[in-house]
Amino acid sequence: MYNRSANVRTMLRTYGKQLTSAKRLARFRQAMGASPERDDVAKQAKRRELVERIAHEIIENLIVNTEQSPVVAAVTQQLQAEFGHRFIFEYPVDGGDVQILREMEHGISELQGAERNTVMRRLWEITLSKVDETML
Repeated sequence: MYNRSANVRTMLRTYGKQLTSAKRLARFRQAMGASPERDDVAKQAKRRELVERIAHEIIENLIVNTEQSPVVAAVTQQLQAEFGHRFIFEYPVDGGDVQILREMEHGISELQGAERNTVMRRLWEITLSKVDETML
């Protein structure tokens, strides 16, 4: 009889230890949440979204202001260095899309078509890289 109750007690103690270990493991997994790779991907996606939002804001609002921030100045300087011309960005009075004016020795001309698209694409790429560099 005594042997039987000792076996039951030992079995219950072992079962209790296994249950405690399982609870600890479950809490540990829950605390870890998603895998570190997923968490890192989510952080990178959030950062990318924020960088794009700031770059969009720079292009939409700040690029046409007369007072330039250091980031806007760096973007316009790099754009000028790559294309060899100074560009002026203006919004028309009627509220249309931004106009890109190229300043040359013999005057100012407005960019149109593929050339405008090339400058806008490069402006976007440069702005993204500058914002990404300056962002913590």
